[in-house]
Amino acid sequence: MIDSASLLAVLPELILTAGGLVLMLVAAFGGDGTARVVNWLAVLTLAIAGVSISTSVANGPDAFDGLVRADAFSAFAKALIYGAAAAAILLAPRFFLTDGKERPEYPVLILFSSIGMGMMVSAGDLLTLYVGLEMQSLAAYVLASFMRQDGRSSEAGLKYFVLGSLASGILLYGSALLYGFTGTTAFDGIAVAMGDGVSNGELFGMVFLLAGLAFKMSAVPFHMWTPDVYEGAPTPVTTFFGSAPKVAAMGLAVRVAIEALGPAGLDWQQIVIFVALASIILGAVAAIGQTNIKRLMAYSSINNVGFALIGLACGTPAGVAATMSYMAIYVVMTIGAFACILQMRDAEGRPVESIASLSGLSQSRKGLAAAFAIFMFSMAGIPPLFGFWAKFLVFDAAVAANLTALAAFGIAASVIGAFYYLKIIKTIYFDEPAAAYEAKGGAVENVILTACAVVIVFGYLLNPALDAVSAAAAAALF
Repeated sequence: MIDSASLLAVLPELILTAGGLVLMLVAAFGGDGTARVVNWLAVLTLAIAGVSISTSVANGPDAFDGLVRADAFSAFAKALIYGAAAAAILLAPRFFLTDGKERPEYPVLILFSSIGMGMMVSAGDLLTLYVGLEMQSLAAYVLASFMRQDGRSSEAGLKYFVLGSLASGILLYGSALLYGFTGTTAFDGIAVAMGDGVSNGELFGMVFLLAGLAFKMSAVPFHMWTPDVYEGAPTPVTTFFGSAPKVAAMGLAVRVAIEALGPAGLDWQQIVIFVALASIILGAVAAIGQTNIKRLMAYSSINNVGFALIGLACGTPAGVAATMSYMAIYVVMTIGAFACILQMRDAEGRPVESIASLSGLSQSRKGLAAAFAIFMFSMAGIPPLFGFWAKFLVFDAAVAANLTALAAFGIAASVIGAFYYLKIIKTIYFDEPAAAYEAKGGAVENVILTACAVVIVFGYLLNPALDAVSAAAAAALF
């Protein structure tokens, strides 16, 4: 039944929908000249939607007869998603000006994708899950191929669409199996049905459902699209792909595993542990030989998803809290790193993506070199930077859940992964200087880059607040 409480529960999505439709009309009738205005209005829309999250949560956890969850968990995930989406919009204008003009469609697509991501983390039913995931994906396919004149971008969009459609079919098949063997699409109903034991049909449905979700978060063995799409998509789009959708996919996976598949914990835990270990290994090893910074960041994202999944594998409130804390810190590191990558421009202002071009950056752009070093050290998990705290939380939760071997393996794999992060720092500070980059970065890029660097360096001051928010979000699922 649709009532005022249910509408208030989805207030952020309603605001984004209204804003997206209005800005789409502005872009259609105003043309490319409205791009800058549409950009800022889209950021304002995301900010208003973010503020409205508290109103949606205050009206109770369930809406539309359980189809939607408006709880602390969804609120935390949406705050991360909207913040990452706003950053991806603000970082874009200078990049697209390289081709001569900005495009007002870009922020509109980000808004529509954000609606889908908000539905994903608020899903309380397989129907809501699928609609939200597809809404996010359809916008993402267009974003990947946004630069139509660029062959790499068109190829990225096509690969993403074809493989994404396959993953969507796998997920839908898993959902159909779960519905067929449990008799319901509601997460609560599925949990009740599985409480009496997991049948073979339910087990197969669970496997297919988790496989589809693994694709969305770039987890092994469904990671194959990630390096090509990250490299081919415009860099602001890659920034978006590496942050907001990762939070949405991880948040959805956590909610499905805990709320819907909770009674089958021993079954899905084995799957999650395998996916986590495989993602950590491949992300660490495959990144070593990369020469393109965006492909390296793709494998880095696979590696980081593996670490975040260690928290989910615990199946405990502490593990879920650790996973969400990890995603919050990962989003800041990713946006900061890509803000640095967006400043990799040759003397004529054209984007440069090769790692070799970073040689001697410490001599020509000391501030940019320092920022790069901060984010690389943090991703490697070097204390006292915030990235160390992210890894510590998931390892601590694993030990507390008697998954000591998993934690030990993760710690050992962190050493392997640290190699390619330190290799970038070595290139920046110790290799022979390459051609100098453009002398000055954009003001907005510099502000975002500096803010992310400050958070990473002084993140230990935020630990108590982040722990408290993550714990409250996790508690909403148990």
